[in-house]
Amino acid sequence: MPDDFAGHIEETPLAGALSDRYLAYALSTIMSRSLPDVRDGLKPVHRRLVYAMHLLRLDPAAGFKKCARVVGDVMGKFHPHGDASIYEAMVRLAQDFSVRYPLVEGQGNFGNIDGDNAAAMRYTEARLTAVAQALLDGIDQDAVDFRATYDGEEQEPLVLPGNFPNLLANGAAGIAVGMATSIPPHNAGELCAAATLLIRNPDATTADLLRFMPGPDFPTGGELVEDAASILSAYETGRGGFRLRAKWTVEQGKHGTWVIVVHEIPYQVQKSRLIEQIAQLLEDKKLPLLADIRDESTELVRLVLEPKARTVEPAMLMESLFRTSALENRFPLNMNVLDANRTPRVMPLRDVLRAWLDHRQEVLVRRSRHRLAAIERRIEILDGYLAVFLNLDEVIRIIREEDEAKPVLMKRFDLSDVQAEAILNMRLRSLRRLEEIELRKEHKNLSKEGKDLNTLLGNEKLRWDRIVSELEKTRATFGSGPLGDRRTVIGLAPAILEIDEAALVEREAITVILSQKGWVRAIKGQVANDADLRFKEGDALRLTLACDTTDKLCLLGTNGRAYTIKASDIPRGRGDGQPIRLLAEFGNEDEVVSFFAFAPGARYLLASTPGRGFIVSADELLSERRAGKQVMTVKPGEELALCIAVGSGDHVAVVGENRKMLVFPLVEVPEMPRGMGVQLQRYKDGGIADARIFRMADGLSWKSGERVRTETNLKDWLGSRAQAGRQPPVGFPKAGRFGA
Repeated sequence: MPDDFAGHIEETPLAGALSDRYLAYALSTIMSRSLPDVRDGLKPVHRRLVYAMHLLRLDPAAGFKKCARVVGDVMGKFHPHGDASIYEAMVRLAQDFSVRYPLVEGQGNFGNIDGDNAAAMRYTEARLTAVAQALLDGIDQDAVDFRATYDGEEQEPLVLPGNFPNLLANGAAGIAVGMATSIPPHNAGELCAAATLLIRNPDATTADLLRFMPGPDFPTGGELVEDAASILSAYETGRGGFRLRAKWTVEQGKHGTWVIVVHEIPYQVQKSRLIEQIAQLLEDKKLPLLADIRDESTELVRLVLEPKARTVEPAMLMESLFRTSALENRFPLNMNVLDANRTPRVMPLRDVLRAWLDHRQEVLVRRSRHRLAAIERRIEILDGYLAVFLNLDEVIRIIREEDEAKPVLMKRFDLSDVQAEAILNMRLRSLRRLEEIELRKEHKNLSKEGKDLNTLLGNEKLRWDRIVSELEKTRATFGSGPLGDRRTVIGLAPAILEIDEAALVEREAITVILSQKGWVRAIKGQVANDADLRFKEGDALRLTLACDTTDKLCLLGTNGRAYTIKASDIPRGRGDGQPIRLLAEFGNEDEVVSFFAFAPGARYLLASTPGRGFIVSADELLSERRAGKQVMTVKPGEELALCIAVGSGDHVAVVGENRKMLVFPLVEVPEMPRGMGVQLQRYKDGGIADARIFRMADGLSWKSGERVRTETNLKDWLGSRAQAGRQPPVGFPKAGRFGA
């Protein structure tokens, strides 16, 4: 450090300093933590775990060692992070329900599919599997580059030789800064077949590869129900997703009864949480076709679903469960990985396989050169041995009589320094005649091997043939049997099964209660208007609505928007309920204009405050979005004021805030799906106060105090739409409203 460096202050803009430091953190997260390498499919922590276990000689044929020993070595030598995160990564590599081809063989409690945690690392033991050994094949033969560890005391591999398609076979998931990766597991045998095709035909398309590798193969099985076009698009772009369903069968019982048995659940779904979710749906009465769920699992998954009745269709029951529970989920595909140049990018399937094959080519060349150099060193020594075997007596004499035997031997027999050193270190028992025969045999075999390696290094086609033979061995080892057989069934995209949503909710009579301040709740059964209902302080009853839990409720706000709320979604009980704004997204400045149960074919008159209106069908008021749909177009300062059921009426009576009433035929009001409407009554000042639709033959009725009055002679008020009207009949309420 320079002498004048102490106390030196360098002014830097805060934004620049933060940017530089955040960029450094982001690059560290992307390249050294979250994204796997396309060549061996491992993140740094997994690579360090496997390499540390290799150094501890925890091969598949060796004994187990405590996981705490492995974690300690990884943390102390290679990975300067917490032991909990290292052990968690190690546990996942040993879970056959998390990893398609485990890299670690565990002994002890390593967790289960219910989501239970593994035992502490001081209790569990582990060693490598044959898959991990294949990834390490050639690690001691200069197959890959090494770098110094974080403290500079050790060396660690930049990448493993990877004689196994680990990236696609085991998949990967990670979240970095500004990017993420999500790769599902695949079948190793199918990957080797697809890679072989790519070697034989470098121009093979993604569709050609998918003939050998049709899709993911999850460790927990299940059924893939994505359509072929979506699968092809996902693998061609490196982005997409796959729908995965549980596998189930129907078991027949006595007297025509039956149950559904789920024996494979989707990948990364915890069985205990799945059962809790379905049980909660049962309690909320959102699965009316299901009576009960039981967990009869041992080491194998077995969930028993009992239907409500024997007449229920099994497919209908499962479809309702697929739509509402985690028995169906979607696994995303985002093949964002580090390429051979350590650059993160999203790669399609073909590029991922090509990158792995190019890595295998490089490993083969480096291993061949390493072996060739070893052969040349050994042949040099063998040449020296054979040169002195015919003059053993002279060699012994020189060793016995000369003070410096090495230079004399080199001069006498024209030996190199390496040859002379080997001769001086040779044991006496090696001087037997039989040893000479063995040396000549070894020399011949090594010479032939060296010639073959030189031919291999000089011919790219031979190298690809060698890689194909390695792929065949990998396919034979890991592509069949209990470990290699395909577990996920590739099914067809399911046909759209129309399910009446009302059938998914148990039909029950309820009364919806809406308060003046917009709080809503539902009570079982029918509640009279004069019932003793409690509200928050300062609040009161606005309306009660008798309906069934299977009904859809239409709500119109002063903003002119229509919202649809399922009656089954309204909170039950005798509490305060919840604000209706949580069920329908309208602003705090908006108020409820009308709230009623949807009736197919019904029609309603909508009117805004300036007196414009139109008739709309109830079907046009339905909306699947929580934000609703705009039905009545209102200008700034205007609001939707009225929503009145048309029924069997044929005339409209409109009263303005100026206390003038106009009666005109209903046919003069247009029916529209949405819009601003036409002028119903003309006002000089103010706007509309109330309106009523009635049959002229029955007369116009209104409520005056406790009495209901009816006027049948309406010729003085009868006119055409958009007229001003006249003062209402004697006895009409001063409030200017028809009343209930």
